[in-house]
Amino acid sequence: MTILRNFLAVMLGLLIGGFVNMAIVTAGSLLILPPPGIDPTNVESLRAGIDRLKPVHYVAPFLAHALSTFAGALVAALVSGSGRRIVAGIVGLFFLSAGIAAAAMMPAPRWFVFIDLVFSYVPMAWLGFRLSGKTP
Repeated sequence: MTILRNFLAVMLGLLIGGFVNMAIVTAGSLLILPPPGIDPTNVESLRAGIDRLKPVHYVAPFLAHALSTFAGALVAALVSGSGRRIVAGIVGLFFLSAGIAAAAMMPAPRWFVFIDLVFSYVPMAWLGFRLSGKTP
C-alpha cells in the first residue's frame, strides 16, 4: 500500500506542478508582454525574436520552473506514505529533466539556462520537502 501511495503522491505532485507551471507562464506573458511580433507559445517565433527579449522576459519562466517544482515536491511529500524525501526528489528530478530538455530545444541565453537549471529544480524540491513539515 505504501508503494502505491508514494506512486500516487509523485503523480499528484507532477500534476499540481504542471498546473502551477502553466498558470505562471500564462499569467507572466500577460503581465510582462513580449516584444511585438513574438508569440511566447510558438517556438519558431521565439527563435526568430530571441535577441529582442530583455532579462525581465525571463522572470516568469524562472518563477514557473521554480514554483512548479516547489509545489509538486511539497504536495508529493505531504501525500506520500513514507520516503518523503525520495518522493519529493523524484518530482524535482522529473522537472529538472524537463528543464534540461527545454533548454536543449528552446532558445535562451546561457546565463538564464544556468540560473534556471541550478536554482529552479533541485533546491526547490528540497525546499518543498523541508517545508512539508514531515520527517523523512
